[in-house]
Amino acid sequence: MTVKLSKATLQQLPQNVGVPRYDQSDLKAGIIHFGIGNFHRAHQAVYLDELFNAGTDHEWGIVGAGVLASDETMRQKLREQDWLTTVVEQDSGHRTAHVTSSMIDYLKPGEAANTITRLADPEIRIVSLTITEGGYFIDPASGVFNPEHPAIVADAANIKDPKTVFGLILAGLIRRRSDGTAPFTVMSCDNIPGNGHVTSDAVSGLAALVDPSFADWIKANVAFPNSMVDRITPATTDRERNLLATDFGVEDNWPVFCEPFKQWVLEDHFPTGRPALEKVGVTFVRDVAPYELMKIRILNGGHAAIAYPAALMDIHFVHEAMEEPLIRDFLIKLESEEIIPVLPPVPNMPFDDYFALIVRRFSNPKIGDTIQRLCQDGSNRQPKFILPTTADRLKAGKGITGLSLVSALWCRFCAGTTDSGKPTNYLDASEERLRVEALKAKDDPKAFLAMNDIFGDVGTSPVFVESFSSILRTLWDKGARETLKLYQFNKL
Repeated sequence: MTVKLSKATLQQLPQNVGVPRYDQSDLKAGIIHFGIGNFHRAHQAVYLDELFNAGTDHEWGIVGAGVLASDETMRQKLREQDWLTTVVEQDSGHRTAHVTSSMIDYLKPGEAANTITRLADPEIRIVSLTITEGGYFIDPASGVFNPEHPAIVADAANIKDPKTVFGLILAGLIRRRSDGTAPFTVMSCDNIPGNGHVTSDAVSGLAALVDPSFADWIKANVAFPNSMVDRITPATTDRERNLLATDFGVEDNWPVFCEPFKQWVLEDHFPTGRPALEKVGVTFVRDVAPYELMKIRILNGGHAAIAYPAALMDIHFVHEAMEEPLIRDFLIKLESEEIIPVLPPVPNMPFDDYFALIVRRFSNPKIGDTIQRLCQDGSNRQPKFILPTTADRLKAGKGITGLSLVSALWCRFCAGTTDSGKPTNYLDASEERLRVEALKAKDDPKAFLAMNDIFGDVGTSPVFVESFSSILRTLWDKGARETLKLYQFNKL
């Protein structure tokens, strides 16, 4: 027998399910968060739940917000259970479940006036975001905000009724300045290098289209702290819902399954205040860049490296990919020989120890993370997680065989079939374009590299072009498995 999750049933849940030690009704709204997806509910919302459980900082409750149709779907599912979420942490040794209650409301997407009013509320002192790498309107190759994007142009023309996250944030700041209210801090929690700077560029870039003087005011008065966030959090399917019901007796519309590990490194720049997150394990630093670069290059770059050979070999789960010696050895060789050697040092963080932790996390058989998830959004992830390392090594005159292999594997994957002929189903804003260019690249590898918005200067490097082209031909001739063998024995 299962218990349907809600505030009314919290005390009826089985004893092996943790419940909040605070009353949700005692929380006050202090944060508006855009992007109430699985990662946010397994990360920021969990840290705040732990803080609230400690009996402190109850003025920092979360109000959800969004702009997409999928945001309304999530809102309805969570509304049915009073904004509660069951978080299941698991690895090979244990599985635990606890209910978080740190979110107290969720603004209806599409109702801009109501969202702007809440953003203007003086009690809201932080606006945070997890809108994915592709949500920032930036050019993939350069990382520069694109003010000519149609959605940005539309918001600039009608800032009183904006449709994008950044239009809403800007409209909220305009209202607060008019009201004489101090601006909120804008805190990105997305996996983007310099995510605070990128967010600042988006907000001030849009503001420049509306009123250049207000863009200057934003740059002078609004804080955009950089952060590094980390927790492997797969998508929720009926598999996870059924596991929760069977193992814990809880019926949750949208539970979150994740690994036990979590990390948050954050620049301490919050002019109007912040919750005391250091009490629950958040690391506050003056400069997050070294931590962020380490994570993006080693972890996110590692995910990108194993995703496409695993997909081409018809492997479903990430831990299954790590059980395949060819993929595991590929990752270890790539990281140790090409990625880690060009990273600047990080205080109190030996790279060998960090990478060993990453290998253990990727190998977790309980998390259920899928190769398909890692393959998504490659046109945004490759320029952020792989190609910068390639550029660094090219500049230093160092070898790039393994990194070229990563890019060639992605190209081969984008052609639309695995080595066995099965379709490669994936999500990418440039999916059709990628497929067309990847198929052209079978005969002319330079066709794929001609996508300058993705490859930038790397795509014109004679060294990279030659390496990529040779490896791509080998992938088409011999397949991923044999190509990985050649790489392992230094024969590519």
